Amino acid sequence: MAAPSCLALLATCLVLQLATAGGDGCSGFGNLFTAIAENSAHGSLVARLPVAAGDAGGATLRLCLAGADAAWFYLDGRSVRLNVSDGRELDREELESPVLMVALTCTEDGFSPVEYRIIVQVLNENDNRPHFRGATVFTHNISELAAVHSVVFSAQAEDADGDTLMYVIDTASPDARFFRIDLPNSGRVVLARALDFESRQQLEVVVTAVEMNTKERFNASARVRVNVLDGDDQYPQFLPCTPRAHRGLTVCTSPVYTANVTEGQLQGGPLSFSPGSVYAEDGDRGLRAAITYSLLADQESSRFHIDNTTGAITLLRAVESSRSTPAISLSVMAAQVNDGSKFAVAQAVVRVLAPNRHPPAFPRPSYRAFVPAGREAALLLTFGGRVLALRAHDPDFAEGVNPRVRYSLSPGPNRSHEPQLFQVMPNGLLVARADHLRPAQSYRLQVLARDEESGETSSTTVELEVLWPGQAAPRDPLGGGAEPPEYGGGWRGGLGGPACSSPPPSSSSS
Repeated sequence: MAAPSCLALLATCLVLQLATAGGDGCSGFGNLFTAIAENSAHGSLVARLPVAAGDAGGATLRLCLAGADAAWFYLDGRSVRLNVSDGRELDREELESPVLMVALTCTEDGFSPVEYRIIVQVLNENDNRPHFRGATVFTHNISELAAVHSVVFSAQAEDADGDTLMYVIDTASPDARFFRIDLPNSGRVVLARALDFESRQQLEVVVTAVEMNTKERFNASARVRVNVLDGDDQYPQFLPCTPRAHRGLTVCTSPVYTANVTEGQLQGGPLSFSPGSVYAEDGDRGLRAAITYSLLADQESSRFHIDNTTGAITLLRAVESSRSTPAISLSVMAAQVNDGSKFAVAQAVVRVLAPNRHPPAFPRPSYRAFVPAGREAALLLTFGGRVLALRAHDPDFAEGVNPRVRYSLSPGPNRSHEPQLFQVMPNGLLVARADHLRPAQSYRLQVLARDEESGETSSTTVELEVLWPGQAAPRDPLGGGAEPPEYGGGWRGGLGGPACSSPPPSSSSS
């Protein structure tokens, strides 16, 4: 506290004409012990000076207050009062000591001065609220590997009045379930459940400090943002993985990589796999540990080499026969370089194909087809009422039949409705929804044949005419009734029964 000014010291002296008994004079005083509450108003009574009763006449005494704390008081007759007239407040928390000491000097004519002590205790009031040190928003970093029930951070508040504080977690805060207070008055925050960086990278919780020993129960809150740091707790994952839910967790299942090689041949470079290159990443996205690749040993793995850094697989020795070895299954292991105990295994299937020198091809660039309108689905017919069976020829196979050829319909321009009306079967038969067709309509269908192994395709066009119900397909005007074998089919009729051979309705019945 600053030293009082000279003016203040002068104001603490007073000359009194006091009645004394038996000539007591200054000896009638003594040390005083008293108390006053902080924040008391100017002029508040601090103490009354004792004066003995006696004659009407009395001695003239000179009283003065002195000392470092004398500026807080002044004399008013026999009363010592609080001096806060210069705008100061008696704030206990601002004082160097909660006890103020003043020297009371009494001087009487003909006697030596006598000094007494006035000791004033400043009583505390609850005029300060608790507050957290620094800002009201704090950030803490916690590893996802932090043990449950361990102290992860400490929230400390201060109360200038020295009140005892109790700490609580605000249950309304977003992530209160992850934390709890160790002891009510400690401020230490304990992890209540395990953290997972892969599901949550940031948490938020509110910690409140409440006065325990006051009637006001003043409190203060701090918002704590917790950054969850990635820890090395995940294993490598082959990509692209398929996420699946399992017992409340999301499990990443590895893909099966596939590649094709041709019997008796070596290709100049790594194999091309589907659905993508053999590749794995550390499951800890924040760490991304380096990955090393290897092939688990078996009788066929020696044919291949895998780059331990990139995962690229190269065929070292050609496969002699696709008949004896149609496919080779490899087990690929991806492990963390810094921790070989963290690894994953995926399957890579290498299919061995016969040499492919020719693409599949339709015998004709286009076909004529007919279907009678009706109430049910029907097969497309060709001339003479034979069922139209489209078959692509592949010279790489005996009898030209490639079992890996798949047929499909390609929608033509402005014919987005055609795939809904027509369907091509795996054996090359075409089916129409006859109940959605009207006589005299015509359609142009494009049929694709695709070799599923080589990816080669060819196409042909089907010119379709919708006949009247019961109308027979016309005969080939150029073939005299005999149909070329590539039209296929040895039976008549649709899916719902034999095709009718009755003549078309006359114009009068239409």
